[in-house]
Amino acid sequence: MEPRTNVTVAFCIFNRPEPTARVFAEIARARPAKLLLIADGPREHQPADAKLCQETRSIVEHINWPCEVQRNYSETNLGLRRRMSSGLDWVFEQVEEAIVLEDDCLPDPSFFPYCCELLEKYRNDERVAIISGLNVLGEWKPEQSSYHFSHFAGIWGWAAWRRTWKNFDLAMQKWPEADEGGFLDQCIPEVDFRNEMRLAFQRAFDGRMNTWAYPFLFSRWLCGKIDILPSVNLVTNVGFAPGATNCTVANPFAEMQRRNLVFPLRHGPVICDDELDRRLRQTIPQVNPQRRSFTVWNRLVAWLREFVGRASNVVRRVMQRSI
Repeated sequence: MEPRTNVTVAFCIFNRPEPTARVFAEIARARPAKLLLIADGPREHQPADAKLCQETRSIVEHINWPCEVQRNYSETNLGLRRRMSSGLDWVFEQVEEAIVLEDDCLPDPSFFPYCCELLEKYRNDERVAIISGLNVLGEWKPEQSSYHFSHFAGIWGWAAWRRTWKNFDLAMQKWPEADEGGFLDQCIPEVDFRNEMRLAFQRAFDGRMNTWAYPFLFSRWLCGKIDILPSVNLVTNVGFAPGATNCTVANPFAEMQRRNLVFPLRHGPVICDDELDRRLRQTIPQVNPQRRSFTVWNRLVAWLREFVGRASNVVRRVMQRSI
């Protein structure tokens, strides 16, 4: 399929020349009409960062196709959480929709036309939040549809609209109230996974996790949105290494096989696939590079918190009836 040029790609880079070069080669192959470059600055305590950041930025200067380029480079280090959130704020101030790639997310060539077509198709459909290129299952019912709807789409290569990002809140200000009200009970039926996600959201809220991904996921769930993920995996993470920010340990889903999506796309109804979500809830804990080791102590604390929360809700309802 011929590359689509009427698209904006936002490319987020830092200090890793090798994966950056691999991902940028695929972007160049897609020949986007607009390229928005986001870069974090070197860390003060890492002497090698200055050179590595400069080398990485030089890679994305080699643009040999007609393309409008804008840069949002930080000269100081903001860290992953602040750099990605502020960078994406800037992206969606510039454009109504964009494909977003980080320096370690290597897409199959079919990822770009897939995103382009679905950005257009669901542009005005408020039910849909993001279009993901990741399918951690490898494939899911490709004989039925080219893509499926889920609450658990990943952000290792994705696309979205300004209308989606406007709901993003890095501070997760609505989390305490949502948690107290049993918000996750409605999202996740499995107690263990629900408790693990509660701990992750709480750590993100407290600022103890260097991530923007959980606040983004929370914002989508809070708004009742669903996401799109492809029937076959289109993006592989090539960044699992000691020098990475979060993906520092061996992971069974590092360097997943990329597949080619067949065109024309086959579309299905806009409804969440509950069976797919169940499978993803079983799989995601193995994938998540942020995942804490869920020890017996953590399980006990989570169960106690669940019990106390439910008991408090019961007492509150009883008190309300007696008034």
